[in-house]
Amino acid sequence: MKFNNNIKSIAIGSFDGMHIAHKTLIDEADAIVIIERNGGYLTPGYKRAGFSDKMCCFYHFDVIKDFTPKEFVAKLNADFPNLEKIVVGYDFHFGKKKAGNVEVLRVLCDKEVLVIEEVSIEGISVHSRTIKTYIREGNIAMANTLLGREYSIEGGVVSGQGLGKKELVPTLNLNVQAYQLPTQGVYVTRTKVRGEWLDSVSFLGHRVTTDGSYAIETHILEKDIGAVQGMVALSFVGFLRTNKKFENLEALKVQIEEDIKRAKAVYI
Repeated sequence: MKFNNNIKSIAIGSFDGMHIAHKTLIDEADAIVIIERNGGYLTPGYKRAGFSDKMCCFYHFDVIKDFTPKEFVAKLNADFPNLEKIVVGYDFHFGKKKAGNVEVLRVLCDKEVLVIEEVSIEGISVHSRTIKTYIREGNIAMANTLLGREYSIEGGVVSGQGLGKKELVPTLNLNVQAYQLPTQGVYVTRTKVRGEWLDSVSFLGHRVTTDGSYAIETHILEKDIGAVQGMVALSFVGFLRTNKKFENLEALKVQIEEDIKRAKAVYI
């Protein structure tokens, strides 16, 4: 199948996270060719398209993983008949068992190949794997710096234990799939409800004081949002504390009130 397009330049990569280094590639191209892998993402699937106004074309890894470098270039030529320039990162590899690199690409294609060199911030090379590590560690500040934005996830609202509104504070409980999740703990966040971003404080982790199950819960600060259904986005602003077990619900409530106080202070 051939695309009917007049695209003259493309940027190729996985673009997981759509971070600062990715944007450097994207700025040099008319369209983006995204290698889709279906696994622990910073920005899963089609969500990447929300971070650029350029056309996004998806190549699924399972479909192209056995292509030789020559076959991969042939596919690019077929899909983009007017192609003049290919933009890749300095560490770009392609083809079966990563047999192709920048030098091979230049040999196989008759297009201009623009290579974007390493992008670093505060001496740290900007890579999706590095950002994932910071997120897993709860270092949201550094992850956001490398992303060039606040790290966000999205999930559907589900029923919780029923304790929040009755015994503690009201929360939205989210079922989140596909995203790389931060380490267990409490975070200063912003929650997007019905298209509006609201200041919030959120918990991710096993509810060790109550039923022990894993949960993602967000409490909206100083606003009653009523019943919510559907999808909700959660954006991480900063890390407050690690997850811990409390002796009883009263002790947990005291800590939650302190978490809320500290989260509000961030927005003042």
